[in-house]
Amino acid sequence: MKKISVISLLAFTVVVAVVSCGDNKKPGKIYMPDMAYSRAYETYSENHLFEDRQTNRTPVAGTISRDELLPFRIPQDAAGDTTNFGKARFVNNPLPPLNEADKKEAERLYLIYCGICHGAKLDGNGPLWKGGDGPYPAAPKDLTDPVIGNQGDGQIFYTITYGKNKMGSYASQLSTKQRWMVIHYIKDKLGKSAAPAATAATDSSAAK
Repeated sequence: MKKISVISLLAFTVVVAVVSCGDNKKPGKIYMPDMAYSRAYETYSENHLFEDRQTNRTPVAGTISRDELLPFRIPQDAAGDTTNFGKARFVNNPLPPLNEADKKEAERLYLIYCGICHGAKLDGNGPLWKGGDGPYPAAPKDLTDPVIGNQGDGQIFYTITYGKNKMGSYASQLSTKQRWMVIHYIKDKLGKSAAPAATAATDSSAAK
């Protein structure tokens, strides 16, 4: 019996040695090829898995990631309607004034996602417009316009979340917290500090 065990162990060792010393360029059979060769989709590329063929997706409705703020519960208006956009005026920025580190991060986010159109100076003259010499055919909104400065924090959040006119949604690029940080940055640059969170009505109550 002992001889059989020793022989079996020796045979197993030989097999392992032979397999491990084999041609690494020819791996063994893959058990789950879909995981080994998963299909990757580039950002903004078409994705046949969804009806709208968009790769960028917003989070599933009702889900909240860790360390994330409560969701914005005011739905998007139907075409030609501005009722919910008006309601958004009463939603204040839930974030307290930004510290220096967060201000730098908010500026970075603005320059990446907003400044390319609205410009580093918020004047609507970003690289895509360049005074009419850029590739974009229409002038982006001038954020220094008093109309923007007088909008409520929630209305700017609404626009970033759902898009407006020729501007698309940035909900898949910026998290809820990041969007509120950018709003702080915009209001600070305009000299109109975002409304303090202590006096803010909750977004859920504003939506009722």
